[in-house]
Amino acid sequence: MKNKSKIDRFQGKGWYEFWIKNLWRYPNRLFALKAAISMSLLLIPFIILGSSFIGVTLALGALAGALSETDDHPKGRIKALALTIISFAISSVSVEILRPFPILFGVGLIGSTVSFIVLGGLGERYRGVTFGALLIAIYTMLGSNLAPHWYSQPLLLPAGALCYGLLSYLFLSIHPSRLLEEQLSQGFEDLSLYMKEKSRLFPSDAKIQKKVRNNLATANIQLVNSLERCKNVLNSYADALEDHTALRSYFHKFLLLQSLHERAASSHERYDLLSNDPENYEILEGLGQLLVQLSLACHEVSKSLIMGTVYHHPVSLKWTVSALKDRIKQQKKNDQRNDFSLLLQNLTQSHLSLQNMNFNADLGIIPKIDRDSRSLWLRLKEQLNWNHPRLRYAIRLSTCFLLGYILISYLNWEKGDWVLLTSLFVCQPSYSETRKRLFQRILGTLTGVVIGVLLVQLLPTKAGQTMLMLVAAYAFFAWLRKNYSVSVIFITILVIAAFNLLAGKGVALMGPRIVDTIIGSILAIAVVRLLWPDWQYKKLPNLLATALQNNNTYFKAVLDVYSENSIDDLDYRIARYRAHQADSSLALAWQGMKLEPKKQQKFQKHAFSLTYLNHALLSYLSALGAHKEAKNYISQEQFEMFSKVQQELSKAALALHDKKACQVPVGMKSFLEELGQKISEMEKGSERQKLVLLYNIAEVTEQLFQEASQLLTD
Repeated sequence: MKNKSKIDRFQGKGWYEFWIKNLWRYPNRLFALKAAISMSLLLIPFIILGSSFIGVTLALGALAGALSETDDHPKGRIKALALTIISFAISSVSVEILRPFPILFGVGLIGSTVSFIVLGGLGERYRGVTFGALLIAIYTMLGSNLAPHWYSQPLLLPAGALCYGLLSYLFLSIHPSRLLEEQLSQGFEDLSLYMKEKSRLFPSDAKIQKKVRNNLATANIQLVNSLERCKNVLNSYADALEDHTALRSYFHKFLLLQSLHERAASSHERYDLLSNDPENYEILEGLGQLLVQLSLACHEVSKSLIMGTVYHHPVSLKWTVSALKDRIKQQKKNDQRNDFSLLLQNLTQSHLSLQNMNFNADLGIIPKIDRDSRSLWLRLKEQLNWNHPRLRYAIRLSTCFLLGYILISYLNWEKGDWVLLTSLFVCQPSYSETRKRLFQRILGTLTGVVIGVLLVQLLPTKAGQTMLMLVAAYAFFAWLRKNYSVSVIFITILVIAAFNLLAGKGVALMGPRIVDTIIGSILAIAVVRLLWPDWQYKKLPNLLATALQNNNTYFKAVLDVYSENSIDDLDYRIARYRAHQADSSLALAWQGMKLEPKKQQKFQKHAFSLTYLNHALLSYLSALGAHKEAKNYISQEQFEMFSKVQQELSKAALALHDKKACQVPVGMKSFLEELGQKISEMEKGSERQKLVLLYNIAEVTEQLFQEASQLLTD
């Protein structure tokens, strides 16, 4: 209620309404506003004083500082800022000192690139800082001919980053919990989108179900990434604070998000089969509508978190649940009245969890969450391996830089350093990501040049150029996390305005800039394709083995709860999260494969089937886990049947891990036949539905066996 009282104080004031509705509500816009304000404070005074070089260089330092920013508690933000300033200064000084000595500069370029990329793998705090240090090195190369003294850029670029960092720290100090609210808000928003897509299954036929299932696997990637970011920010705040009392409500909301994710991901039945019965159609429509309303409720939770308001649970949800219960009771065929009972119970529990979200949220024990307990030395040591993807990425990027530097030195290109800048942004850890960035960068640059040149003609004065640069900076950051292609358009406009302010050559440099962008992009895609090409089909067996192993661990964790051999709740949540993480990796591999050269798209059909089947298995396991709090949900006989399937899944996961053939167990086929016969003889009801869930888990497990066997033999 404290948040509400603060808001009530300002309601009705125009400036406050604008701030809340248009900026505070949208983290991307607030991020862009911080960057634009810091750049304007640095740029405008020096433009007025006639020192364009100082103003533009400071503004570029602020831009690099914003790109390097990490999601840390204010105490951690100070440490990250200090690290940023030191790394920026070292990077810029090194360029200025070594640039007159081409061989030493080339060696330093390779060494610093590999070092910074590997150090970035130590944690989220280091990743942004090290990327920014590489960016500052290239900015220093671009401005070396314009700088009046060798020390000008090593002083101005870090100073600009410091100014942005202090402004951002000031914003965060005013409202320290902002980062927690942003990440949790995004998590609930991603869950809302997942539920909305899931509602399309009610009703659905087999064709629609397959398409929706794969869309859900893709949506699950974003949701799992959001959960990871929430966990990292919570850990950052927990590390910085001795008293965790203020974090209790945020921890409980994170656990609620995880629980709702498990329930949303669950599947109790094959909804295409249920849709074939006309008697079920009306109820399925109602269940779909209930999911849509739950999706809207999660969206409202997201809004309340980011805006600091109290969440009001929609009354319509209670009405919909009540109407569905009445409709099921009134169903003409009494033997069908309980077909949807477990599914409705699961969705009703989600409704009740949201309804009681704020009840006793500030009481009770503060729950634990997973954290990376490895030391920095151990993390560094793990990366110093030729097979580690981060070290390979570091070598690829340094190769891009070296080839680009040799090329521009040999041809003596003016401003050829744009080649290196393009390679930095385009070269990504995988071929598919690099290819995507290549087209985004080239398309964005070409569009930005056309628009930028037109705008420069309309705004020829220094005041106009300054305004254009700052507006482009705001738009760049506002679009950066949403659409990279659009953000490239605005950063290109920013560059045109900046060079017009520096030397009046912004438009003249755009021709070479386009050529350099194309060359830098080609270098990036060529190096990624030739140096350790990490084609997805090579990763598929290991990804499948990991997915099956993690599903098996999750399955076992659920059964441990039912057997009252309950493991620690933290271990259960870790098992669940890792199963979803492995599922996301499998879905990403399938998506990435579609962007690779056709001759490298081996096992594409297998990848599609495995993505579909693995997500289906995880959905059925989630349905079993969603009812874990109900006592005596499954009988001893049912428990033994579930355990039998889990043991077969464990054997398959172990066989795949050891690169052995994965044959479908003979016992599994007979088990499915006997179970199918038993289900057909049972009256429809909740007990039958539990066995249907078991049958679905066993059937999908068998299908995964078959796909895995074909994958290993092809």
